[in-house]
Amino acid sequence: MAISFENRVAIVTGAGGGLGRAYALELAGRGAKVVVNDFGGSRDGTGGTSEAAEKVVAEIRARGGVAIADAGNVTKLEDMQALAKRTVEEFGRIDILINNAGILRDKSFAKMEMADFRAVVDVHLIGSANASRAVWDIMKGQNFGRILMTTSTSGVYGNFGQSNYGAAKAGGLVGLMNVLHFEGDRYDIHVNAIAPTAATRMTGDVLDEEMLVRLAPENVVPAALFLVSDQAPSRTMLLAGAGTVARMAIVESEGVYLPKSERTPEAVAAAFKKIGDISNFIETDAGLAHVDRIIATSRAHEVIE
Repeated sequence: MAISFENRVAIVTGAGGGLGRAYALELAGRGAKVVVNDFGGSRDGTGGTSEAAEKVVAEIRARGGVAIADAGNVTKLEDMQALAKRTVEEFGRIDILINNAGILRDKSFAKMEMADFRAVVDVHLIGSANASRAVWDIMKGQNFGRILMTTSTSGVYGNFGQSNYGAAKAGGLVGLMNVLHFEGDRYDIHVNAIAPTAATRMTGDVLDEEMLVRLAPENVVPAALFLVSDQAPSRTMLLAGAGTVARMAIVESEGVYLPKSERTPEAVAAAFKKIGDISNFIETDAGLAHVDRIIATSRAHEVIE
């Protein structure tokens, strides 16, 4: 069945180029009214102008779509609240939020200024929280919403020189997605994450021509749009790039139970191979589910009087 965004209203942050632009164009092409948000800063987040957002809006309108531009800064809650207010005034509702805005300030951890660490976390994590908070009550009130976080393989798996980026993309945004999934479920608010591998203005200067073609942002769009469609699951992370789409998940091994008399570091070391065996992995659906599992295991082995 064709996925349509007719009568849907979408906000895309960081949509002045790269992935955000590709998302905005395809959403509009499939019928959505799109708010193109872009602060217009450089790769490191400095500067700021509405020109990039306005250019994408012009592209959408030239193709017969409906769009407006916004130059709000995602790190400022008041800017995101103003964006949400203007969107409702213009289009009547907000159905979709794609948190795509990002910056890079790469350095090894030993050489990184904490101001640069904080700046990246502020845009990627706090910016996503600000935008999500600004639309949250609106989505609850209409009993529908789709929010997409942007995580990263560099965050989840690690990449040299990106401690700030990794901290925001993995622990921060994945955790935020998980919690908002539970809090939004009763209101049909689905919250997912995309881990894109794409050539953008943040990465284009380190890739050769072949890689630029294979990693075109357009190759990420199908997975991202599925995750904000009416058919979208919730609490799902997809990796997308160069034509491949895969699911990423956090799993646990079955683990081992250590009797009370054997709860020593040496026992953990001796059992580490078995502890690390994920051939029969467990995908836990909530933090409390993990607690329930280990308590059940404990009760099966030990009676506490």
